[in-house]
Amino acid sequence: MAHHDDSDQVFGVIAQFATSDELLHAAKVAHSEGYRAMDAYSPIPVHGVYEAMGYKRSWLAWMIAAGGTTGFLTGCILQYWVSAIAYPVIVGGRHFNSWPAFIPICFELTILFSALTAVFGMFALNGLPRPYHPIFNAENFELATMDRFFLCIESTDENFDENGVASFLRGLKPENVSTVNA
Repeated sequence: MAHHDDSDQVFGVIAQFATSDELLHAAKVAHSEGYRAMDAYSPIPVHGVYEAMGYKRSWLAWMIAAGGTTGFLTGCILQYWVSAIAYPVIVGGRHFNSWPAFIPICFELTILFSALTAVFGMFALNGLPRPYHPIFNAENFELATMDRFFLCIESTDENFDENGVASFLRGLKPENVSTVNA
């Protein structure tokens, strides 16, 4: 039985660029060439890069809206049940079903459920926590937090061929192209 070493597996091929415009151009060209499993890394936000790579909008906004709606309905139903069904006590001459009195609790539960959904939804959709990622093995990758821009085409792409991708990325005239091991 052969020994399988994870260090021999390729995560992808990464190109290093000097400016955000070069990164944006590279992302557009890579997407037009049919590459879909890729990611960009930069020290500052690069507007338009995710659209250039063909990324779709996240489901997080819909998840937060559903969480907020759930919180609102939970507040309404809980208060109605307590005041009109379980413990029907007339307080201050109000009806059992006094909706104006329910507003503060419904509002607070809407905010609470929305915030919790945002936090846990973000963790779930981002695949966090992830203490290790193969991209940290890339040559000069520490510059992604300082002044360089990177585009990585991952080996999970159906068009991935290590030599072909490296050649394609070199054609975009980056500062450096290297293979990233898993």
